[in-house]
Amino acid sequence: MSGAIYPSLRGRLVVITGGGSGIGAGLTEAFARQGARVVFMDIAIAESEALAAELAHLDPAPIFHNCDLTQVAALQTCMAEIAAEHGPVEVLINNAANDDRHSLAEVTPDYWDDRMAVNLRHMYFAAQSAAPAMQAAGKGVILNLGSISWHLGLPDLSLYETAKAGIEGMTRALARELGADGVRVACIVPGNVKTPRQMKWYTPEGEAEIVAAQCLKGRIEPRDVAALALFLASDDARFITGHEYFVDAGWR
Repeated sequence: MSGAIYPSLRGRLVVITGGGSGIGAGLTEAFARQGARVVFMDIAIAESEALAAELAHLDPAPIFHNCDLTQVAALQTCMAEIAAEHGPVEVLINNAANDDRHSLAEVTPDYWDDRMAVNLRHMYFAAQSAAPAMQAAGKGVILNLGSISWHLGLPDLSLYETAKAGIEGMTRALARELGADGVRVACIVPGNVKTPRQMKWYTPEGEAEIVAAQCLKGRIEPRDVAALALFLASDDARFITGHEYFVDAGWR
Protein backbone atom coordinates (compact mmCIF):
# COMPACT_ATOMS: atom_id res chain seq x y z
CA MET A 1 0.00 0.00 0.00
CA SER A 2 1.40 3.39 -0.97
CA GLY A 3 0.85 6.54 1.06
CA ALA A 4 0.66 7.11 4.78
CA ILE A 5 -0.42 4.39 7.21
CA TYR A 6 -2.46 5.40 10.26
CA PRO A 7 -2.32 2.73 12.99
CA SER A 8 -5.19 4.41 14.83
CA LEU A 9 -7.57 3.54 11.97
CA ARG A 10 -6.95 -0.20 12.14
CA GLY A 11 -10.03 -1.98 13.43
CA ARG A 12 -12.06 1.23 13.64
CA LEU A 13 -15.66 1.03 12.41
CA VAL A 14 -16.02 3.45 9.50
CA VAL A 15 -19.39 4.08 7.85
CA ILE A 16 -19.33 5.75 4.44
CA THR A 17 -22.44 7.01 2.65
CA GLY A 18 -22.44 6.85 -1.12
CA GLY A 19 -19.39 4.61 -0.88
CA GLY A 20 -19.99 2.53 -3.99
CA SER A 21 -18.70 4.76 -6.76
CA GLY A 22 -16.71 7.89 -7.55
CA ILE A 23 -15.12 9.64 -4.59
CA GLY A 24 -17.02 7.32 -2.29
CA ALA A 25 -15.41 4.23 -3.81
CA GLY A 26 -12.01 5.82 -3.30
CA LEU A 27 -12.87 6.43 0.35
CA THR A 28 -14.12 2.88 0.82
CA GLU A 29 -10.95 1.38 -0.63
CA ALA A 30 -8.60 3.71 1.23
CA PHE A 31 -10.09 3.04 4.66
CA ALA A 32 -10.33 -0.69 4.00
CA ARG A 33 -6.65 -0.78 3.07
CA GLN A 34 -5.87 0.82 6.45
CA GLY A 35 -7.42 -2.20 8.14
CA ALA A 36 -10.56 -0.33 9.19
CA ARG A 37 -13.87 -2.14 9.42
CA VAL A 38 -15.70 -0.39 6.57
CA VAL A 39 -19.43 -0.46 5.96
CA PHE A 40 -20.61 1.57 3.01
CA MET A 41 -24.14 2.53 2.04
CA ASP A 42 -25.31 3.23 -1.48
CA ILE A 43 -28.32 3.02 -3.76
CA ALA A 44 -26.21 1.94 -6.76
CA ILE A 45 -26.39 -1.81 -6.30
CA ALA A 46 -24.39 -3.03 -9.30
CA GLU A 47 -21.47 -0.64 -8.76
CA SER A 48 -21.41 -1.30 -5.02
CA GLU A 49 -21.48 -5.07 -5.36
CA ALA A 50 -18.67 -4.87 -7.93
CA LEU A 51 -16.59 -2.76 -5.54
CA ALA A 52 -17.24 -5.15 -2.65
CA ALA A 53 -16.15 -8.06 -4.85
CA GLU A 54 -13.02 -6.21 -5.97
CA LEU A 55 -12.00 -5.56 -2.35
CA ALA A 56 -13.15 -8.91 -0.94
CA HIS A 57 -9.53 -10.04 -0.48
CA LEU A 58 -8.90 -7.38 2.16
CA ASP A 59 -9.04 -8.29 5.83
CA PRO A 60 -11.50 -7.11 6.92
CA ALA A 61 -13.33 -6.70 3.61
CA PRO A 62 -15.72 -3.75 3.26
CA ILE A 63 -19.43 -4.54 3.59
CA PHE A 64 -22.13 -3.06 1.36
CA HIS A 65 -25.58 -2.04 2.63
CA ASN A 66 -28.20 -1.01 0.09
CA CYS A 67 -29.93 2.07 1.51
CA ASP A 68 -31.88 4.98 0.04
CA LEU A 69 -30.49 7.80 2.13
CA THR A 70 -33.23 10.20 1.09
CA GLN A 71 -35.66 8.13 3.19
CA VAL A 72 -34.81 9.16 6.74
CA ALA A 73 -36.54 6.19 8.36
CA ALA A 74 -34.62 3.78 6.10
CA LEU A 75 -31.37 5.58 6.90
CA GLN A 76 -32.02 5.40 10.64
CA THR A 77 -32.85 1.70 10.36
CA CYS A 78 -29.68 1.02 8.40
CA MET A 79 -27.53 2.90 10.92
CA ALA A 80 -29.14 0.95 13.77
CA GLU A 81 -28.56 -2.37 11.99
CA ILE A 82 -24.91 -1.52 11.40
CA ALA A 83 -24.42 -0.65 15.07
CA ALA A 84 -26.21 -3.80 16.21
CA GLU A 85 -24.09 -6.02 13.96
CA HIS A 86 -20.70 -4.30 14.14
CA GLY A 87 -20.75 -2.12 17.25
CA PRO A 88 -20.71 1.67 17.68
CA VAL A 89 -19.82 3.77 14.64
CA GLU A 90 -16.46 5.41 15.26
CA VAL A 91 -16.03 7.33 12.00
CA LEU A 92 -18.92 8.57 9.86
CA ILE A 93 -18.14 9.92 6.40
CA ASN A 94 -21.11 11.75 4.88
CA ASN A 95 -20.21 11.57 1.21
CA ALA A 96 -23.37 10.78 -0.78
CA ALA A 97 -24.56 13.53 -3.13
CA ASN A 98 -25.93 14.18 -6.61
CA ASP A 99 -24.93 17.10 -8.80
CA ASP A 100 -27.55 16.90 -11.55
CA ARG A 101 -27.70 20.18 -13.45
CA HIS A 102 -30.74 22.45 -13.29
CA SER A 103 -31.79 26.05 -13.97
CA LEU A 104 -33.65 28.42 -11.66
CA ALA A 105 -36.70 28.47 -13.92
CA GLU A 106 -37.26 24.72 -13.86
CA VAL A 107 -36.99 24.16 -10.09
CA THR A 108 -40.25 23.19 -8.37
CA PRO A 109 -40.89 22.88 -4.63
CA ASP A 110 -40.84 19.09 -4.97
CA TYR A 111 -37.51 19.18 -6.80
CA TRP A 112 -36.11 21.53 -4.12
CA ASP A 113 -37.11 19.04 -1.42
CA ASP A 114 -35.63 16.15 -3.39
CA ARG A 115 -32.28 17.92 -3.91
CA MET A 116 -32.02 18.87 -0.24
CA ALA A 117 -32.79 15.26 0.71
CA VAL A 118 -30.10 13.96 -1.66
CA ASN A 119 -27.41 16.48 -0.81
CA LEU A 120 -27.92 17.73 2.76
CA ARG A 121 -30.67 16.24 4.92
CA HIS A 122 -29.30 12.70 5.13
CA MET A 123 -25.99 14.00 6.46
CA TYR A 124 -27.69 15.58 9.45
CA PHE A 125 -29.70 12.49 10.32
CA ALA A 126 -26.77 10.12 9.80
CA ALA A 127 -24.82 12.28 12.25
CA GLN A 128 -27.78 12.25 14.64
CA SER A 129 -27.77 8.45 14.55
CA ALA A 130 -24.02 8.08 15.06
CA ALA A 131 -23.45 10.84 17.62
CA PRO A 132 -24.84 9.28 20.85
CA ALA A 133 -22.42 6.35 20.81
CA MET A 134 -19.53 8.66 19.97
CA GLN A 135 -20.47 10.98 22.82
CA ALA A 136 -20.71 8.06 25.22
CA ALA A 137 -17.25 6.89 24.13
CA GLY A 138 -15.80 10.39 24.44
CA LYS A 139 -14.45 10.27 20.90
CA GLY A 140 -15.49 9.93 17.27
CA VAL A 141 -15.17 11.63 13.91
CA ILE A 142 -17.77 12.90 11.44
CA LEU A 143 -16.49 14.06 8.06
CA ASN A 144 -18.86 15.84 5.69
CA LEU A 145 -18.09 16.17 1.99
CA GLY A 146 -18.70 19.68 0.68
CA SER A 147 -17.92 21.09 -2.77
CA ILE A 148 -15.86 23.78 -4.45
CA SER A 149 -18.88 24.56 -6.65
CA TRP A 150 -20.54 27.14 -4.42
CA HIS A 151 -17.24 28.85 -3.64
CA LEU A 152 -16.82 29.42 -7.38
CA GLY A 153 -20.49 30.02 -8.23
CA LEU A 154 -20.52 27.42 -11.00
CA PRO A 155 -23.53 27.54 -13.37
CA ASP A 156 -26.61 25.29 -13.37
CA LEU A 157 -26.10 24.02 -9.83
CA SER A 158 -28.03 26.44 -7.62
CA LEU A 159 -29.69 23.81 -5.43
CA TYR A 160 -26.58 21.64 -5.20
CA GLU A 161 -24.55 24.70 -4.21
CA THR A 162 -27.16 25.78 -1.66
CA ALA A 163 -26.96 22.35 -0.04
CA LYS A 164 -23.17 22.25 -0.14
CA ALA A 165 -22.94 25.70 1.45
CA GLY A 166 -25.28 24.44 4.16
CA ILE A 167 -22.98 21.50 4.86
CA GLU A 168 -20.22 23.86 5.92
CA GLY A 169 -22.56 25.63 8.33
CA MET A 170 -23.81 22.31 9.66
CA THR A 171 -20.24 21.14 10.17
CA ARG A 172 -19.38 24.13 12.33
CA ALA A 173 -22.59 23.84 14.35
CA LEU A 174 -22.14 20.12 15.03
CA ALA A 175 -18.46 20.58 15.88
CA ARG A 176 -19.48 23.05 18.57
CA GLU A 177 -22.33 20.90 19.89
CA LEU A 178 -20.37 17.64 20.00
CA GLY A 179 -16.91 18.95 20.82
CA ALA A 180 -17.45 18.95 24.58
CA ASP A 181 -17.83 15.17 24.33
CA GLY A 182 -14.65 14.71 22.32
CA VAL A 183 -16.33 14.26 18.93
CA ARG A 184 -14.67 15.97 15.97
CA VAL A 185 -16.60 17.23 12.92
CA ALA A 186 -14.88 18.56 9.80
CA CYS A 187 -15.67 19.23 6.15
CA ILE A 188 -13.67 18.17 3.10
CA VAL A 189 -14.12 20.39 0.04
CA PRO A 190 -13.09 18.62 -3.17
CA GLY A 191 -12.38 20.45 -6.38
CA ASN A 192 -13.15 18.86 -9.74
CA VAL A 193 -12.36 15.20 -9.16
CA LYS A 194 -11.86 12.89 -12.12
CA THR A 195 -14.61 10.28 -11.80
CA PRO A 196 -16.74 8.59 -14.49
CA ARG A 197 -19.71 10.75 -13.48
CA GLN A 198 -17.80 14.02 -13.67
CA MET A 199 -16.28 13.14 -17.02
CA LYS A 200 -19.74 13.02 -18.58
CA TRP A 201 -20.19 16.74 -17.89
CA TYR A 202 -16.99 17.96 -19.54
CA THR A 203 -15.54 18.02 -23.01
CA PRO A 204 -11.74 17.78 -23.33
CA GLU A 205 -11.74 21.54 -23.83
CA GLY A 206 -13.78 22.11 -20.66
CA GLU A 207 -11.50 19.83 -18.70
CA ALA A 208 -8.49 21.79 -19.96
CA GLU A 209 -10.11 25.04 -18.81
CA ILE A 210 -10.47 23.68 -15.28
CA VAL A 211 -6.86 22.56 -15.15
CA ALA A 212 -5.76 25.96 -16.47
CA ALA A 213 -7.66 27.65 -13.61
CA GLN A 214 -5.90 25.48 -11.01
CA CYS A 215 -2.62 26.48 -9.40
CA LEU A 216 -1.46 22.86 -9.76
CA LYS A 217 -1.75 21.55 -13.32
CA GLY A 218 -3.13 18.06 -12.94
CA ARG A 219 -6.35 16.12 -12.41
CA ILE A 220 -7.51 15.44 -8.89
CA GLU A 221 -8.44 11.80 -8.32
CA PRO A 222 -10.55 10.10 -5.60
CA ARG A 223 -7.39 8.91 -3.87
CA ASP A 224 -6.36 12.53 -3.31
CA VAL A 225 -9.59 13.21 -1.42
CA ALA A 226 -9.24 9.93 0.45
CA ALA A 227 -5.72 10.85 1.59
CA LEU A 228 -7.10 13.90 3.42
CA ALA A 229 -10.00 11.91 4.85
CA LEU A 230 -7.64 9.31 6.28
CA PHE A 231 -5.63 11.96 8.09
CA LEU A 232 -8.68 13.80 9.42
CA ALA A 233 -10.23 10.56 10.69
CA SER A 234 -7.04 9.43 12.39
CA ASP A 235 -5.83 10.28 15.88
CA ASP A 236 -3.06 12.34 14.26
CA ALA A 237 -5.74 15.01 13.67
CA ARG A 238 -6.96 14.90 17.27
CA PHE A 239 -7.35 18.69 17.61
CA ILE A 240 -8.74 19.38 14.14
CA THR A 241 -12.45 20.16 14.06
CA GLY A 242 -15.04 22.69 12.95
CA HIS A 243 -13.43 23.79 9.69
CA GLU A 244 -13.26 23.12 5.94
CA TYR A 245 -10.24 21.62 4.19
CA PHE A 246 -9.83 21.94 0.43
CA VAL A 247 -8.51 19.40 -2.07
CA ASP A 248 -8.91 21.52 -5.20
CA ALA A 249 -5.41 22.04 -6.66
CA GLY A 250 -5.90 25.74 -5.99
CA TRP A 251 -8.84 26.16 -8.38
CA ARG A 252 -9.77 29.83 -8.66
